Amino acid sequence: MEDMLEVYSRPFDSRFTVVCLDEAAKQILGEVRPPLPLEPGQPIRCDNEYVRHGTCALFMAFEPLAGKRSVLVRERRTALDFAEVVRFLVLEKYTQAERVVLVLDNLNTHGPHSLYEAFEPWEARRIGERIEWYFTPKHGSWLNMAEIELSVLARQCLSDRMESLEALRCAVFAWETRRDAVSVRVDWQFTSADARVKLKRLYPKILAS
Repeated sequence: MEDMLEVYSRPFDSRFTVVCLDEAAKQILGEVRPPLPLEPGQPIRCDNEYVRHGTCALFMAFEPLAGKRSVLVRERRTALDFAEVVRFLVLEKYTQAERVVLVLDNLNTHGPHSLYEAFEPWEARRIGERIEWYFTPKHGSWLNMAEIELSVLARQCLSDRMESLEALRCAVFAWETRRDAVSVRVDWQFTSADARVKLKRLYPKILAS
């Protein structure tokens, strides 16, 4: 935890880009009956019944110090999907960075092992060498700032039914573009000093000799 909080205290440095990565599932739902259209004094009315077309995964890569984010919509959330998202960040999104400082939770697909499942060893090694891995403690995923962005995305963009991956990608891209345009950042205030007070119960107790 303190290692990760130290990362959050660093000043912005494009050579060592801090990126918080997290993922969430979204149901793809279709309408059984067409919604009743918008009218004066009357919002759009949708039937409670719907058709389920499966789920997909939303990968949120959030750069808190720059106020930038990339939301990648994929059909699944397997180790191969995670590896492809990491490849995109390292080899396409942040090509100028010496290292991508990646903050993640402890999901079993998160880590350099997934790169070796997805790519040839030389490619996995090439990607992995550009990453500094930081994992939240067990039961401490709330320390990952990408969770905050996923929560905002859910409230502002994902409340409506999405009938297809294409519709979802369009809605997410529009949300991402608007939010990036005003560089919405997270003003992170929780430090290691705070943790030692507020989470004192989690630290070892030193017994006087």
